[in-house]
Amino acid sequence: MARTVLIVDDHPSFRTIARLVLEADGYEVVGDAASGEAGVTESVRLVPDVILLDVGLPDMDGFEAAAQIRSAGVGSAIVFTSTRDAADFGPLLSDSGAAGFIAKSELSGEALRVLVA
Repeated sequence: MARTVLIVDDHPSFRTIARLVLEADGYEVVGDAASGEAGVTESVRLVPDVILLDVGLPDMDGFEAAAQIRSAGVGSAIVFTSTRDAADFGPLLSDSGAAGFIAKSELSGEALRVLVA
């Protein structure tokens, strides 16, 4: 089972809540980042099992960040998150090679476990 998580989201309150939710469900949150560039850097540095990656970041969208993470050779499972519905992103999600998508309102350790099992 994936145990370590990097949270990449520009909202500090969501990063805090996500950390609390995931740690309560047995995950180790090894870091967080507030931008796509920082997320790529931290992904390379930490190489977590899972990267919880916001689709809407201030400097680049999550899909670009995911492409840069993959280009850097990081093999972590990427799970996108957003306040928007997965259907809003159409084929971008499936074409990204990500393990899946979790709406921010539905984030839980179990939801993450199902996607990265």
